[in-house]
Amino acid sequence: MEQQKKRKLTPGVIYVGHLPPSLYETQIRAYFSQFGTVTRLRLSRSIKTGNSKGYGFVEFESEDVAKIAAETMNNYLFGERLLKCHFIPPEKVHEELFREWHMPFKRPSYPAVKRYNQNRSLVQKLRMEERFKKKEKLLRKRLAKKGIDYDFPSLVKVLHKTEENASNTGPRNSRKYQIDVVSYNLLKALRKKKKAASVAAETPEKAVDSQGPTPVCTPTFLEKRKSEVAKLNDDDKDNEIVFKQPVSGVKEETQETQPPTSSKKKRRRKHNQ
Repeated sequence: MEQQKKRKLTPGVIYVGHLPPSLYETQIRAYFSQFGTVTRLRLSRSIKTGNSKGYGFVEFESEDVAKIAAETMNNYLFGERLLKCHFIPPEKVHEELFREWHMPFKRPSYPAVKRYNQNRSLVQKLRMEERFKKKEKLLRKRLAKKGIDYDFPSLVKVLHKTEENASNTGPRNSRKYQIDVVSYNLLKALRKKKKAASVAAETPEKAVDSQGPTPVCTPTFLEKRKSEVAKLNDDDKDNEIVFKQPVSGVKEETQETQPPTSSKKKRRRKHNQ
């Protein structure tokens, strides 16, 4: 009989609001377990900071117990706050309401508040100062374009105040301070060199003449060279020089090839005699 009663029990979910921020899941479970067995519990927390948002959901084993707990705890003064509790019907309960409810909450390893309030070195402060100066210039330009005459204080004063406080606590001319300044200057010089190299790579290089030491083979340079070569070929065709052999040379060659005529005449004379 007892097993059949347990099977017939339907769970009930209640909403609990205006919770004090100092309460944890274990404390809420222990407090609401006096009404009945609590099967699941979820306390809403911020993803960035991990702090409680002040509301949660509690699921009881029995629906009747959940209704009784909601009625009794509604407008109940708890930790200088009036709790707001009401029963949620099963139709409105979302499927993923208690997703990963059994997993213990882990505070973020690096929240936004700690990241903003962390102790920075001198190099990091100088980088922040440069960023603030750029932002300030952009803001002043935008205001001037819109025709608004508004003179706001510079954003770098806050950093100077923090540096003054640090100098009061420790010596400003220490070796660590000097090393930080030198390293920052080196980083700045390297960044300038990288920017100059990137700009030089992006800008199209001018074509160098063929007489130069290192001509650049760009498309424009190749076209110029082709046109120059074509012009030179045309000039060579027009100004062709033909070398002709002199006539005397030709006569000498004919004399060498042909036998002399005087010897033939002498032979004829002898034959006639």
